[in-house]
Amino acid sequence: MERRRPEGLFVGLCTLDVIQLVDHAPGSNEKLTARDQVVAAGGPAANAAVAFSHLGGASRLLTAIGAHPLGVGVAADLDALGVKVTDLAADSADPPTVSSVLVSASTGERAVASTNATGHRLTPPGDLDALVAACDIVELDGHHMELAVSAARAARAVGRTTLFDGGSWKTGTEDLLPLIDVAVCSADFRPPGASTPADTLRFLREHGVSWSAVSGGADPIVWAGPGGEGAVDVPVVEVADTLGAGDVLHGVLAHHLATRSRLTSEGFAEALSEAAAAASRACVSFGTRAWMREG
Repeated sequence: MERRRPEGLFVGLCTLDVIQLVDHAPGSNEKLTARDQVVAAGGPAANAAVAFSHLGGASRLLTAIGAHPLGVGVAADLDALGVKVTDLAADSADPPTVSSVLVSASTGERAVASTNATGHRLTPPGDLDALVAACDIVELDGHHMELAVSAARAARAVGRTTLFDGGSWKTGTEDLLPLIDVAVCSADFRPPGASTPADTLRFLREHGVSWSAVSGGADPIVWAGPGGEGAVDVPVVEVADTLGAGDVLHGVLAHHLATRSRLTSEGFAEALSEAAAAASRACVSFGTRAWMREG
């Protein structure tokens, strides 16, 4: 019997990423010639949707892009990668959010300047309930928080799994957490009063999240759930570019969770391990897409 294609709804930020590979971050009034560049759709939710689609899933992105020529290019890029977009700013002539990214060639570390979602307040679409009901999992990056809470509430009402990508603590996060089944947060995600990964895991559990994890780059991913806790090692690789690695982790994790009818401690650790392996592969090459071409 042929396995059904998993479907994921990704709610959050979409940007136009302008990524340049440089020898070093420029100083004041300094001009650099970049070694290489990538221009592509980006943002946590968008990159996760791309990864989910790459693994064979059906991805839909709920976000704001707009009708500006740069936005049209962003939408076309996502369409070519198999991501269907519901654009809640489709009538806007303003440029999309742009992330300017400098990646240091010697370390793979990046510096990012972006307006994120600060210029958009998105009203949930009238067909939100139908979009949620049609998917297996809803992934939320915490941007466009009002939309995220509405989508998570709709998912909870029909029993769809919710996955939270906690890049940083944002206003309204406390309203979203009680509606989250699985949260995987970066070390930069610091809830009030939390200073260590253990503090963050405890905070998430106390605020209704059943399964949670904290990633820290090359450090092991620590996790906790109803059946216990543990750590998952991150493969050691020669890093070329860390940009988007966490987004890849969430897209791959979403794909694994969408294919499971029931989550166990063993299954959660296995899914985190496979997601960490994909994220590490993404760090080996420059840009946010080369990892898909290279296996």
